Amino acid sequence: MPAKNKGGVSKAKETEAKQQVSAQQPQTVRELEWQRYWSTNPLHEIVEKQGLAKLSPTDKRAYLNLELARSPGQIDKLSKKGQRELWKQLSEANIPLRSAPRPRDDQWGHDNAGRDIGDYTPEEYAAYEQKKSRLSELRLDSAFFKRDRERAYWKTKNEVTGEVYTITEDDIRAEKARRQEMASLYRGLGNKIHSSYENDPEWDDVVPIPQEEPEGALSAIAYEEDYAEAMAYLRAVMAAKEYSLRCLQLTETIIDMNPAHYTVWLYRFDIIKALKIPIRDELEWLNDVSFQHLKNYQIWHHRQQLIDLLHLTPGENKFNKRELARDEHNFIMQMLSKDTKNYHVWSYRQYLVRKLDLWTSDDEISCIDLMLSQDVRNNSAWSHRFFIIFSNPDLTTFGALATDPDSIINESIIDREIKYAQKMIEIAPQNQSPWNYLRGVLVKAGLPLGHVRDFAESFCSPLVKLDEQEEVRSSHALDFLVDIYNDADEKEKSIYLLRRLSEKWDPIRKGYWTYRQRMLQPQQS
Repeated sequence: MPAKNKGGVSKAKETEAKQQVSAQQPQTVRELEWQRYWSTNPLHEIVEKQGLAKLSPTDKRAYLNLELARSPGQIDKLSKKGQRELWKQLSEANIPLRSAPRPRDDQWGHDNAGRDIGDYTPEEYAAYEQKKSRLSELRLDSAFFKRDRERAYWKTKNEVTGEVYTITEDDIRAEKARRQEMASLYRGLGNKIHSSYENDPEWDDVVPIPQEEPEGALSAIAYEEDYAEAMAYLRAVMAAKEYSLRCLQLTETIIDMNPAHYTVWLYRFDIIKALKIPIRDELEWLNDVSFQHLKNYQIWHHRQQLIDLLHLTPGENKFNKRELARDEHNFIMQMLSKDTKNYHVWSYRQYLVRKLDLWTSDDEISCIDLMLSQDVRNNSAWSHRFFIIFSNPDLTTFGALATDPDSIINESIIDREIKYAQKMIEIAPQNQSPWNYLRGVLVKAGLPLGHVRDFAESFCSPLVKLDEQEEVRSSHALDFLVDIYNDADEKEKSIYLLRRLSEKWDPIRKGYWTYRQRMLQPQQS
């Protein structure tokens, strides 16, 4: 018979295991849990990590006996003598009979910030559990406060003392401090603070009005819980026509969750007026919101309302047009640096030019020149240039449309803008914006398109019907010449250019060019 192993797992393996444990201290609760598991399953650790063949014959027998011992149904099949022998061998092997539960990858879960709790260090996990315990304690105390507050509201008597329940100012202050600590703990646990107005004593006097879906609605909107709660309180204060600082804060919370909710913006503006909030302060707040939501229409409408109100507000604001124009210009340029073609920003800019009379402002003219020099294809900048030059009430006919000729515009302005457009066309002949601008300038001046015939013809070779000799630098020049030749009663040339546009120089719009050919060709009877 082989000698009995009095020491359990071989001494070499035991020493090796101790060295590994001392060298690799657990860094996370997951590692700590696995260490505890392996400490109750030393043979299983060797088998799982290295294979059954790595066990000595004695350890292998101990491993198989342990598997049998942990299967009670199998032990019952052994004889009494066999069972005694099994327990004797296990006792001599000196290995744990009870095993810690095997860790699961998902047993710790994630905190609300998305972090796997199993990745916490033991110290972090202890602090996490302590915070959870403290939060539970505070929630219980808060629940007792709500219960007593409701009893006090209904003037309920204490069944033991017969006294009416009351809530003192000290009770309210203690509850407020308790909820502040709860919020801090909630954040510390990786949660996002929601608009818990129900738990805020400041809102206890408001009965929220929840969203009522029509009976039998096919698709009820599943609002987020915090958003639905905030909107319920908003409906209540709007119905009561309450204008207060707490309502202002409520609108800020809802705007943060849904900046496109126009009703909230209108209500916020009413609060600004009612409380006489400094408009400069509101503009500063609005700047931060604007950078977070670049293309939100409600933001820009709210800003226009504030500027309109600033005109009418005496006293502390002391409206200074020049100072406001400078501040707004700087803000607009910051916005355009993020998106040079943001439609809402350019629309607001036109409003500001009209409101603050910035038609001849150096900031406006130099800014447009700079933007077009940086990007000649910025059609928004081209549009704004046309606006500030040809809608200036001091230089143009009041009420004239953009497509109407205006005889009072100074010839020097017309010449300057024609030359400017031609210079930009030379830089990027295939850019449509300066061609459209040139066409618009000629219309405002009451000049025929043929006024720039030589310039347009310089972008294509002499008109011949040998395709291989055609040299065109701009399809937009051909389009321009179609109208020039048609006005000059040279329809054959116009039709030829339209055909070449559809066949070679702009085939992507073949249908459009073919349609224009049919409009020019005489109807066949």
